[in-house]
Amino acid sequence: MGRSRRGRGAARDRAIQGTNDSSVVSKCSTAALGYTQDGFLQYFVTTRCRRAPLIHRGYYVRAQAVDHCVREFLLRTQGHPRRQILSFGAGFDSLYFRLKDVGLLSHTVVYEVDFPSVASRKAALIKGTKDLATFVGGGGGRESGAMSFAGEDYKLLGVDLSELPKLEQALTEAGLDPEVPTMLLAEVVLTYMEISRSDALIQWAAQHFSCAQFVLYEQIHPEDPFGFIMQQHFSRLNSVLHALAQYPNCEAQRRRFLQRGWTECSVIDMNEFYVGFIPEDERQRVQALEPFDEYEEWHLKCSHYFILAASKGRELAWTPLFSKMPAFSADDPLRIAGSISASVCTIHSENVGLRRYGHHSVLIKPCVVLTTGGFGEQDGRHCRLRDLHVLIRNEDKWRAGSIRMEKPGNTWSGRLFHTVMCVSKSHALVVGGRTSPTNAGLGMLWLKFAESMTASDPDCAVVELVSPQPAEDVASSRWRHTTTEVTCQGQKYLLIYGGRSAMQPVLGDWYFLHLEEFFYRKIPTGGPVPEGRHSHSACSWNGGALIAGGLGTAEQLLNSVLFLRPTRSGFEWQRVETHPSLIPRYSHTAHVHDGKLLLVGGVWLHSASVPGVTVIELMTGFTLEYQIDTVSLEWPLMLHNHSSVFLLDKKELLVIGGGGNCFSFGTHFNRHPIYLDLCNILTSQ
Repeated sequence: MGRSRRGRGAARDRAIQGTNDSSVVSKCSTAALGYTQDGFLQYFVTTRCRRAPLIHRGYYVRAQAVDHCVREFLLRTQGHPRRQILSFGAGFDSLYFRLKDVGLLSHTVVYEVDFPSVASRKAALIKGTKDLATFVGGGGGRESGAMSFAGEDYKLLGVDLSELPKLEQALTEAGLDPEVPTMLLAEVVLTYMEISRSDALIQWAAQHFSCAQFVLYEQIHPEDPFGFIMQQHFSRLNSVLHALAQYPNCEAQRRRFLQRGWTECSVIDMNEFYVGFIPEDERQRVQALEPFDEYEEWHLKCSHYFILAASKGRELAWTPLFSKMPAFSADDPLRIAGSISASVCTIHSENVGLRRYGHHSVLIKPCVVLTTGGFGEQDGRHCRLRDLHVLIRNEDKWRAGSIRMEKPGNTWSGRLFHTVMCVSKSHALVVGGRTSPTNAGLGMLWLKFAESMTASDPDCAVVELVSPQPAEDVASSRWRHTTTEVTCQGQKYLLIYGGRSAMQPVLGDWYFLHLEEFFYRKIPTGGPVPEGRHSHSACSWNGGALIAGGLGTAEQLLNSVLFLRPTRSGFEWQRVETHPSLIPRYSHTAHVHDGKLLLVGGVWLHSASVPGVTVIELMTGFTLEYQIDTVSLEWPLMLHNHSSVFLLDKKELLVIGGGGNCFSFGTHFNRHPIYLDLCNILTSQ
């Protein structure tokens, strides 16, 4: 039995060490693209691989947060004759080389600790690389006991952190002085240890050093869908995140340190750090480095990682972190009015094809739902979807099928983040969308339905694609926009508003497309011009349009609700005041029923919960939040990049698709369409 446990432990240790190899490749790719300035990482990778933009951003903000804390420590202690940095689980990190390169390590010794095999590999790389060996100096000497490499101001030790007595002995022999101001650093390290051992390490550090600061970067929020997928990922790698169950949020982590001897402790998630500590001009520089369009997973990733700084000792009675977020802190309680039950929509067909995101669904007939485009699963692979999908309801049963397109040619192209508006019993208009963030010139497309669309067999449905553009099409080369039907002087128009383009990260313009004569018309529009946005929602109401939420020009989440109100001469922008204030969100869907605006799902930075359904009384602005009860679902429900259709006769929402690329943890698609029962909230006063 003991041998079996040792075998499992060895396999776990190898898996944890493997995270170092993957991490350094990602860090090297991040530096190569210009996110960070690091000329040393290249020496620690054997094979380079360009990572996705989302990975680059994730490693960038991590590096910025850690560097901020380290530099603040060095600044505050610069008058001391000696200082120390102790990095736990350092792996192939280049912190020492970067700091020494810019002259910040005067009177400072850096100690790095990792598994013996990792430390030995790193020592060999340093000794075998002239540029690195010259930086360290001293030749490194011979390996002795736990010491893998020893320079004048750099000590590399191979010790298992979970073996605390051996760790303390090795550090003492290496010359670590408990009376010298010391920074302890652990980046995604302690969570791999059993909680009793990581807690013991935190407490030992508080007792061992008289003047110290502990910086921790780890994961939080295991309870929501993104957190569930994150845990699954690390479990598959045999690198279980032990700390999440007992310390699931920032406040729990703060108490953890205060209860183990640290006198000060501050914790913020990475969304708070990115907004509060990275200057706007630097954020703009980063945002311009490469095309990016994975905002949902970027914000979700940042809400599931935190940076913590704990300190003790009079000279370090401060922490370099504090929240600068104006409201809705990640761990604040959210006032919930009630819950809405979610249930699986059973579809009587093997050809479901609705595991996708970035698509669009629209009710084209009372019992017919058309879904177009998006990114999803097809023939066992992930790709942009070019098929058109139809759901047809007969009584309480849905049947599904793929629509045959007549002479599709190259006009469809598998769009993402487009819109579809049903403008008659036989026609729907597709506007915009993209295939990639650099290719959004997809234009408009008419979908002409055949009468067979209402047949009992959906697979016989046929759609004809026609692509007549307006004479001067100035509005359709965009994505993450909205299209809404509005009325001006008895004439119907399509309002095309906001979004993104290949040239502009955020659009704040709008156009009126006459639906019968198919031309753009300039219509006088008064009132304060709203800020540009994308990934917002739009609904027709009283001849005008309601615009809610979205992402603004600096990638900030918006909480405004705007009404484009019809007037005698045109339209006027008005703001709908909500009480309490709406929590900023985007990537949601929206519907209006009986004077109520319903915002469904989306992404917000209030990571203690995920958005459910928000109900806004449009006449009073009174706002209520409802959680979605997913107990009947057997998979995590991600309500962003989804589509939803309001079924008036049932007082239900049919939610189709949703999900996204969850950082490096894998791509998630909601397995089945679901129903959200709205009867109670639509009939309550």
